Amino acid sequence: MKARIFIAVLVTAAVLFTASTFAHPLMSTQFKANTVEAIEANHLIGLASDNEGLRIACAFDLGEMKSQNAVNLLVKSLREGTSSEERIVAALSLVKIGDPQGIYMLSRSAKFNTDDRARRICEKFYNGYLMQKAQETAAEKNAEVALGTN
Repeated sequence: MKARIFIAVLVTAAVLFTASTFAHPLMSTQFKANTVEAIEANHLIGLASDNEGLRIACAFDLGEMKSQNAVNLLVKSLREGTSSEERIVAALSLVKIGDPQGIYMLSRSAKFNTDDRARRICEKFYNGYLMQKAQETAAEKNAEVALGTN
């Protein structure tokens, strides 16, 4: 009985020692999945998926990350999305990113989008963007006047 327990403890110790010895260097040199670049690349792949829910979720996340690499794919989703929701989330993400190309396409979509619901919401997003820019400009001018650097 004592021999079996001793062998079991010995085998367990050998397995734990081997796993901890050989696993660490491999993980630190090859597997870096939690980098921002890897996450962004996975979301860009998801944006081109056939699954509509995945495309919408990835579009939203890319907007939260303010990914400049996603602008062209988001513009494509805004123009050619299969549903209103996909187009709306693409528009929201483009506003969050704030890229001039994306904002221009948002303004065009506010006038010419074939989906009526998406067109109305794009118009609201674009007007909100213009309002925010106007407030930022006014705040800058007020700061200049207050400092006397006209």
